Amino acid sequence: MCGNSIGKIFKITTFGESHGNAVGVVIDGCPPGIPLADETIDTALEKRRPSNAVFSTSRREADRGRIISGIFNGRTTGAPLTVMIENADMSPKDYEKTSEYFRPGHADFTYHHKYRGFNDPRGGGRSSGRETVCRVAAGAVARELLMNTHNQPASIDLFAHSVQIGSVKTNVFEKSAVYSSVLKCADKTAEEKMIKLIEECKAAGDSIGGMAELIITGIPAGLGEPVFDKLDARLAYAIMGIPAVKGVEIGDGFAVSGKMGSENNDQMADKSFLSNHAGGTLGGISTGQQIVMRIAVKPTPSINKTQRTVAKSGENIEINISGRHDVCIVPRIIPVIEAMAWITLADFVLADRIHNNLL
Repeated sequence: MCGNSIGKIFKITTFGESHGNAVGVVIDGCPPGIPLADETIDTALEKRRPSNAVFSTSRREADRGRIISGIFNGRTTGAPLTVMIENADMSPKDYEKTSEYFRPGHADFTYHHKYRGFNDPRGGGRSSGRETVCRVAAGAVARELLMNTHNQPASIDLFAHSVQIGSVKTNVFEKSAVYSSVLKCADKTAEEKMIKLIEECKAAGDSIGGMAELIITGIPAGLGEPVFDKLDARLAYAIMGIPAVKGVEIGDGFAVSGKMGSENNDQMADKSFLSNHAGGTLGGISTGQQIVMRIAVKPTPSINKTQRTVAKSGENIEINISGRHDVCIVPRIIPVIEAMAWITLADFVLADRIHNNLL
């Protein structure tokens, strides 16, 4: 199976299946001397774990990362770094029936045809959201790399938050509210309406999608490559590779299609920009402003409603999917978005340092 790796210098390869013994990630290209501990990985993984809210999955994994290679005396050695996370709360029996047909909205149909029926169907196998725990572990390493790299170009930081669930959108922004929010939402009033909507969807046996926003600060002007290795393109590529992500926009995004150039251009004065419609990049290279991205997340495809589909035998059937599923996965995708951004930025910063003979 190809397509399990991302990155050029800071390169990660994930492994494992949703209901297998373990999942994990191998990281190649991490420089030596970076302080790293299992606890650093665990802190990141904790942010991805489901909440105790009634609309979250009842699957409970400890999600403790174990670094099994590439580290000595608490620092990276420069060798491939491997982090393994054991699966404990598996329930493969839940998928004995679903393995006989294609679940609407899932990757069952496409995986079956690509791998000629030899793929692991338990909980989606490699296509499951469970795989994203590997990315969060790698993102924790990438963040430590950037925080402990000498001569790094700037004080890079980033965070993501929920800005829409269904038709409910945020109206105010209080960053501090995100960290105590069950939905990773910066608007407490909007969050109350979002939770009510999610609970209504759960009661109806349905699910709901939403939108997240990523904000990256501290990026200096000039990071990125022209033409095919643009910073915004690589960030979009990394985030579009997250399960359930169906759209990415940068800056004003699709709204620019209804604007005039005089409205959309970010004019300048006193060596700085007067606006940020471009979202922090021009020509695929950072401007030094905030990079702002919005990410559309589809509803969880596993729903407790009757749906039409096709059995692998070719028979038309009706199904109703039960099991342990999040009603809304937007809040759980927040740390995954952050991780993919850290991974991408680490790759770019290392490339920039090599270009400038700083490694």
